[in-house]
Amino acid sequence: MGKLKLGLQLGYWGAQPPPDAAALALEAERLGYDSVWTAEAYGSDALTPLAWWGAATTKVRLGTALCQLSARTPTAMAMAAMTLDHLSQGRFVLGLGVSGPQVVEGWYGQPFPKPLARTREYVSIVRQVLARQAPVTNDGPHYPLPYPGGMGLGKPLKAIVHPLRAEIPIVLGAEGPKNVALAAEIADGWFPIFFSPHHMGEFKDALDEGFARPTARRTAEDFEVIAFCPVVVHDDVEKAADTYRPMLALYIGGMGAREMNFHFDVFVRMGFESEAHKIQDLYLDGHKEDAAAAVPTAMVEKIALIGPRAKIVDDLAAWQESFATSLLVAGNAATLRMMAELLL
Repeated sequence: MGKLKLGLQLGYWGAQPPPDAAALALEAERLGYDSVWTAEAYGSDALTPLAWWGAATTKVRLGTALCQLSARTPTAMAMAAMTLDHLSQGRFVLGLGVSGPQVVEGWYGQPFPKPLARTREYVSIVRQVLARQAPVTNDGPHYPLPYPGGMGLGKPLKAIVHPLRAEIPIVLGAEGPKNVALAAEIADGWFPIFFSPHHMGEFKDALDEGFARPTARRTAEDFEVIAFCPVVVHDDVEKAADTYRPMLALYIGGMGAREMNFHFDVFVRMGFESEAHKIQDLYLDGHKEDAAAAVPTAMVEKIALIGPRAKIVDDLAAWQESFATSLLVAGNAATLRMMAELLL
């Protein structure tokens, strides 16, 4: 078990840009954090804020957690990765995720089926572009290059820009066992949006399956596990949990459909099946506040550090003993400083 690194998760925006993100990125770098991350859903994109805020930093790695596959073609994603890697002098980390059918089909107007096959093909094309060994072609059914049909004038092309690095680290967001195994096989790291240090077994089985495949790029020893670790410091544990209940209700209840919600499934596997059904039913019936109130404190405690500092110190031990390699912290400057004191 190596020393845990810390990352700052700036996430995606709400109704407006967060006013303190630039200052937090600088503070994270000053404190010795390893990385700063941005995200996207269906509002702000992940790349523009990362470039804007990251321009003021010089040492932290700059990552997307996550860019959504359906938002960009694989070659467009590779162009952005190559560009940001040059501008940041080799500090970029490409985090990718498939999102879910609601966003993919409702927002991007793209088909959702075959997410694992699409991810495999997508990552393969991105790596081809970055390797820049030959004009890029792909025979797969999801992202054929050159495009079959159209005017028939498409031809394989090689990037004009010479990449700063032939390989940029690729981290995959994954929740289901098959997707986690795929991350272990084809990626350099895994980003679990809901990570519980108390449920290592099921994660480990999926990771081990991926590492055992003959095409696996890495082993458990050199693979990053970048775990989202919300931190809420408050003397009252229940009030600390209150600040995070609405987000869990949104993901369990609203980030997906009743028939398919990967976030919901994660908490069912953690043993919260009846609670997850109650939260989902309330949320989808329009009772969002009741759904948040139905999130048990024990559920929050599985995937976050909440309460007084002394309790957080005690609870942190399980995260340190887990196979996470980095904890992504979201919080104010005081929270960042506390986590740096405890881990760095």
